Amino acid sequence: QVQIVESGGGLVQPGGSLRLSCAASGFTFSMYAMSWYRQAPGKERELVASVGGSTSYADSVKGRFTISTDNAKSTVYLQMNSLKPEDTAVYYCNARRMGLFASNYWGQGTQVTVSS
Repeated sequence: QVQIVESGGGLVQPGGSLRLSCAASGFTFSMYAMSWYRQAPGKERELVASVGGSTSYADSVKGRFTISTDNAKSTVYLQMNSLKPEDTAVYYCNARRMGLFASNYWGQGTQVTVSS
């Protein structure tokens, strides 16, 4: 059974930091591209960062956010520094595999609120 569980969200002041974690199970972690998305109220879900062969970031988070993985723990992290109010959103973890055995899995999301 596939499970993707995010944690680490919360309330933080502008300029602060948070580290999100995404623990995956039920599939071969190393064969999937792992990504973090976010969705703010009234907005579409957007890609924040992705890792899988190469690493990429949305322009809005470059230099502030860092995505990393621990294959031994089947976990992907998102270190978020210098947080801004516009980073407030529900953050979702995604696992995607392309090709013959294409699959796409989502977590339930974790709320990040940046406010003073």
